[in-house]
Amino acid sequence: MGNCCCVQCSFENFLLRGWDFIVGHANYVCKLKQTLPTLSAALQELRALRNDVQREVDVADQRLLKPFERVQLWLSTADTLITEAENLVSNGPQQMNNLCLGGCISENCLSSYKFGKRVAEMLQEISDHKSKGAFEKVADDQPAASVVVRPVEQPVALESTIQKVWSCIEDKDVGIIGLYGLGGVGKTTLLTQINNKFSTTPNDFKVVIWALVSKDYDVGKIQDRIGESIGFSETWKNKSVDQKAVDIYGILSDKRFVVLLDDLWERVDLKQVGIPKPSQENGSKLIFTTRYLEVCGEMGARKKIKVECLEPEKAWELFQDKVGDETLNSHPDIPNLAKQVAERCGGLPLALITIGRAMACKTTLGEWKYAIEMLKRCTLPKMENEVFPLLKFSYDNLPDATMKSCLLYCCLHPEDYCIPKKRLVEYWFCEGLLNQFDRISDAQMQGDYIVNSLLSACLLERDGEYFVKMHDVIRDMTLWIIREFEVTENNFFVKAGAQLCEEPDAKAWERVKRMSVMKNNIKVLKETPKCPNLRTLFLGQNELKVISNGFFQFIPHLTVLDLSRNFGLRALPKGISELISLECLDLSATFIEELPIELKSLTKLKMLDLSYMHNLGKIPRQLISNFVKLQIFRIGRLRNGGFGVDNVLSWGMEKLIEELKGLQHLNILSMPIKGMSSLERFLSFNLFRCCTQALELSDFGVEVFNVLCLESLEHLETLEFLNCESMKEIKMEKLHPWVFSSTNYTSRFHTLSTVRIFECNKLRDMTWLILAPNLSYIGIFGCKKMEEILSERKLDEVTGVIGISYPKPFLKLETLHLFRLPKLKSIYWNALPFPRMKLIHVFGCRGLKKLPLNSDSAKGNLLTIEGSKHWWARVEWENEATQYAFLPSFKPLASFKPA
Repeated sequence: MGNCCCVQCSFENFLLRGWDFIVGHANYVCKLKQTLPTLSAALQELRALRNDVQREVDVADQRLLKPFERVQLWLSTADTLITEAENLVSNGPQQMNNLCLGGCISENCLSSYKFGKRVAEMLQEISDHKSKGAFEKVADDQPAASVVVRPVEQPVALESTIQKVWSCIEDKDVGIIGLYGLGGVGKTTLLTQINNKFSTTPNDFKVVIWALVSKDYDVGKIQDRIGESIGFSETWKNKSVDQKAVDIYGILSDKRFVVLLDDLWERVDLKQVGIPKPSQENGSKLIFTTRYLEVCGEMGARKKIKVECLEPEKAWELFQDKVGDETLNSHPDIPNLAKQVAERCGGLPLALITIGRAMACKTTLGEWKYAIEMLKRCTLPKMENEVFPLLKFSYDNLPDATMKSCLLYCCLHPEDYCIPKKRLVEYWFCEGLLNQFDRISDAQMQGDYIVNSLLSACLLERDGEYFVKMHDVIRDMTLWIIREFEVTENNFFVKAGAQLCEEPDAKAWERVKRMSVMKNNIKVLKETPKCPNLRTLFLGQNELKVISNGFFQFIPHLTVLDLSRNFGLRALPKGISELISLECLDLSATFIEELPIELKSLTKLKMLDLSYMHNLGKIPRQLISNFVKLQIFRIGRLRNGGFGVDNVLSWGMEKLIEELKGLQHLNILSMPIKGMSSLERFLSFNLFRCCTQALELSDFGVEVFNVLCLESLEHLETLEFLNCESMKEIKMEKLHPWVFSSTNYTSRFHTLSTVRIFECNKLRDMTWLILAPNLSYIGIFGCKKMEEILSERKLDEVTGVIGISYPKPFLKLETLHLFRLPKLKSIYWNALPFPRMKLIHVFGCRGLKKLPLNSDSAKGNLLTIEGSKHWWARVEWENEATQYAFLPSFKPLASFKPA
C-alpha cells in the first residue's frame, strides 16, 4: 500500500512540473507581441548609446588620448548585441505569422519557443549592457607617449650623446634641440634612437611625431607625415596647406608633444606647418637634425649638440663589426691592414660602414693593400659611388661659387693640418677669391663669414679659436670633386704630406692652376717648369736648401707663393724677380739671411710675411717702400741685429719705420721696435695707429714703461716685451677717473688677446693686464723677479683713484703659461671663475703654492694643469672640494726637474 502512495505522489509532481514547463514555454510565445516592440525600442536606445560612446572615443582619438580598454570592450560587445538584436527584430514578422489562437499556439512550437526565449534574453542583456555604458570618461587624460618604434642598427658610441639629448628633453627650459654634424656622421641614427627611447622610458608626452624633411622640403609633405602620426585619414591629405596647419595646430596646441624632424637643410616655418612653438609653458619639444650649425640658429635651438665622428677605438669597433671576424682572421696580417683602412675613414660612420661591408669578403693581403692605396688616391669605388655623393650635397648646397672655391682651396693643405684662419683668409684675398673688397680689413669680414659658413656646414672643423681643420673624408671628397667635376680645367695638383723627396716632374705642372707639395722632404728645386696657368704654389714645410735661378722663369701668373718653415733655406734666387704678378710672399720661419734687391720687381705684392726669420740680418733700403700696394706686412723675432747704412733693420727699426710710413694701403702690420725713441717715432704716425696688430718691444732701456702710450693702437691684438733688462715696472701713468668709466674702460686694450713677456728680469708684476678684458693667452717666461701677476695693492690704488671697483680679470683667458719665474707667489689673491680656461702651464715657479681656483672655477671646461709632480704635491688648496675637483686636471711634465 505504501509503495502505491509513493508512485502516485511522484506522478503528480511530474505532471505539475510538466505543466509549469509548458506554461513557461507558452509564455515566451504568447508574449512575443509585447517583447518584440520592446526589443526594437531597446535596440534603438542601445544603438544611440553606442553612437554617443563611439563619438566620445573618436574625439579622444583626435586629441591623441588613449581610450580605456573597458570602453573598447563595451563598444565591441554593444556592436555584437546590436547585430543580433537587429536580426531578431527583422525575423519578428515571420515568427508572428506562425502564431494562432490569439498568439498562444504556433504552427512550429519549438521554433517559436526558441525565438521567444532569445528575445527575452536579449532584452535582459541589452538592459544590463546599457547600465554598464554610463562612462564618466572614455579615455585617460594623460596617456603614455604614442610613438612608432623605428628600425635602427645598434648604435656605436652614441650613448653619451643620447644621454646629453635626453637631459635636454628633461630640462624644462629647453624646448628646441638642434643636432648638427657632418653628413654620414650618424645624426639620423641618433634621432631614431631618441624616438625609440620614448617607447621604453617613462615620460609625460602624449605623442611623439617623426617627419623626414630632406633637402627640397615641401610643407604639404611634412604635414602629411605629421597627419599620419596623429591619425588623420588619407582624405585629409587633400586639404590645403593652410587647412592642414589649422588641424595640426588644433590637435597639438593643448598637449605635450615631441616632434622629430630629420635632415633639415634650411629653416622650417613651424607656424606654416602647424606645429606650436615649444615653450616652457606647453612643455613640448622639437628635436631636429641638420648638417648646418646655422640652421640650428635659424630654428631657434636653445641647445645645439654637435654629433662628432667616432674616436679611433670606437671606429675600429664599428669597422670590425662590418668586416666580420671570418675575414679579419683569414690572414694574420689583415687586422693591421684593416686598421689602416679604418683610419682612412676618419671616424665617419658612413665611410666605416660602407668600406667595412665592401671589404667583408676580401681575404687576401693584395686586396687590402690595394684598398689602402685607392683610399689614399681617393679613388676607391665604394667611396666614390656611395660616400662622396652624399657628402657632395653639402658642397652643392653652398650658396655661391666663391664659397665653393674657398672650400676647394682648403684641400691644398695636408691631412689633419691645422689651418690658421687668418692666414687662410689672407691667401683667399690675394688669390682674388674675395672680390667684393679691395682692402684686406674689409675682405677679412667676408672671409670670416665664409669660414663660419663652412664651419656651420660641417665642411670645416674648428680647432681652437684661431685654427680650422678639414676632415680627412671631406678633404678626399673635395679632391674627388676637383678630379671628377672640374676635369676640363685640371687645375689642382695636390701632393701635400705625400713624403716626396724630389720635386714633381716638370710636365706635371704644365696645366696646373693651384699646386701644393707642402710638408714633404724636398731639398732642391732644380727644374725650370713651364706653368703658364699656375697661380698658387705651396712649398712650405719642406727641407728646401736650394732654389735654382731658373725655377721661377716661366711662371708669369704666380700670385701666391708659400715658402714658409723651410729651415734650411738661407737665400732666395735672383730669378724670383720674374714673379711680376706675385701678390703674396710668405717667407716666415725660414733661415734666409738677406732679402735680395731683385724683389723690387714684385710691385704687385700685397702681402709679405717675414715673421720668425731669426737669421734675417738685412733688408736693402728702398725695397719695402717699393711695394706700394702692400697691405699686409709682418716682421718679427729677428735674432740678428741689423747693421750698415743700406740696411733698414739697423738703428732700432727707425729706417724701416720711415719706409713703411709711405705705404698708404698698409692695413695689417706686425712690427718689432727696439728702444723707446723708436717707439715714440712709430707712434707719431697715424697710419700705424690704425693698422698695427702685433707689436714686439725689445731692449728698452727705461725703468718705467707707461703702457697707456699704446692705447692709440686701435687694433692691437698681440703685445710682446723681450729682453727689457732695465724695465722694473709697466705702469698705467696719468690715470684719470675717466680711464675706468663704464664707457671708456673697454676702449683701452679691448682688442688685445695675446701678451708675452720674455726675459724682463726686473719686472715684479703685470697689474696693467686689468686693462685688457679680452685676453685669451698670457705667457710669461724667464722673468727672475716676477712676484705676482696682478697686485692687490696696485689695484686698490686704482680703485682709490677712480672711485669704482675694477672688473673681474681673465674672463676670456684660455691659456696661461708661467715659465721659470722663481719668485712668483701669486697669480691673483682670490679665486677666479675662469669660464674659458683650458690650460695652465707652470714650470720653474717654486714659490707659486696657490692657484686662484675654487670648486666653481672653470666649470664645464676640460681644464688641463701642467707642471712637475713635485710642484703639484706642494700646491695649497682652498678646501678639499677644490682639490678633488682639479685632481683629474693635472698632467705631469715628465723629464723636467722639480720646480
